[in-house]
Amino acid sequence: MATAFSRLGFATLRHSCRIQCRRKQWRGLSERRPFHSSPPAYRARSDEDDDSGQKNVPKEPYSFDYDQLDPEERHHYDLLSPQEKKQFQDEERAAYEHLTSPHMESKLQGMVNQAVYDISQETPREQFVIPKITPGLMAMGEDDEQDSGEDEDFEGDDITSIAHGELEQQRELREYARIAAWEMPMLSKLAKPFVLPSRDEPLRFRYTTYMGETHPAAKKVVLEFCTRDLPGLTEAQRIKLVKLVGVRYNPDADLVKMSCEMFETQAQNKRYLGDLVDTLMAEARDASDMFEDVPLDFRHHKSKPKFEFPEQWKLTEERRAQLEENRKQRALKEREREEAGKLVDGVKVIERVMEARAVKQPIAAKVEAPKAKGRQRIKAR
Repeated sequence: MATAFSRLGFATLRHSCRIQCRRKQWRGLSERRPFHSSPPAYRARSDEDDDSGQKNVPKEPYSFDYDQLDPEERHHYDLLSPQEKKQFQDEERAAYEHLTSPHMESKLQGMVNQAVYDISQETPREQFVIPKITPGLMAMGEDDEQDSGEDEDFEGDDITSIAHGELEQQRELREYARIAAWEMPMLSKLAKPFVLPSRDEPLRFRYTTYMGETHPAAKKVVLEFCTRDLPGLTEAQRIKLVKLVGVRYNPDADLVKMSCEMFETQAQNKRYLGDLVDTLMAEARDASDMFEDVPLDFRHHKSKPKFEFPEQWKLTEERRAQLEENRKQRALKEREREEAGKLVDGVKVIERVMEARAVKQPIAAKVEAPKAKGRQRIKAR
């Protein structure tokens, strides 16, 4: 029995009291609604709401759970007899009902509220007063009136913002004019004549610049090379290299095209592409596996049709002489038909038709009916 009563304290601490804090909600200045002409309306309080504005939580029924005991408590509980175990559970149930009763909940809640009130009275409250700043004329109606401050007094020693913008534009134009007049002519000293790349330079790199502006595509570097121009590769090694590059190979032009923009600078991307070409050539020279069982797959490339100008349509000296002879023969036949009268002149045909229509036609005269006399005139009326 002593063991059962000694474990009652553990059971009491293990069951927490689910009591909601009943304290009034303070409506600060920030929670007030803006100015309205109508008075504020509040929701009617129902019986289901408590002082905190929340619904009452239903009380959970008591249930003894052996798994909730810690190892020490389980050891003491296992040493009890069946009657002591039953008495232990009954006492634990009685303690749970006592702690969760409305009277005990109200008492504990009062103690909590009193402790909160005492702490709030002991803590000094700082009064934060936001000074009201009178907005200036140029800031009236703006959202940040409190941060703008008053307008400075204009003393006639400055210009408007529009004039400042025009002045800045003139400064920029003058700066570029000085560069064009004094610095750009000096660039001619750095000019170098163009030299065709040799057989030892099969790689072609392409860069993109935006004239000093920051752009995400400025770091991209594109590499192009012809597989037949790479030194030290046999035909079998070249075919293996084509299989390794995959869809980056153009079979029509025998050209491999790759690009890189993983790094922040063009030099890093160029170095990466150069190392990649070295790795591909090393793999192509590896004779352990030449990929002979892998066929060439060019399905990724769609060949564009190339239209060639027909040979018979090209204007050669013989063709030009033949056209001139044909034109002379056509002109001679037209002259012979005109002299024989077999050539139809459209202007003369139209003139003849118009003259035929212009012939005068007889005009119909108006004939008046004879006047009636005597009774015939009366009947006619």
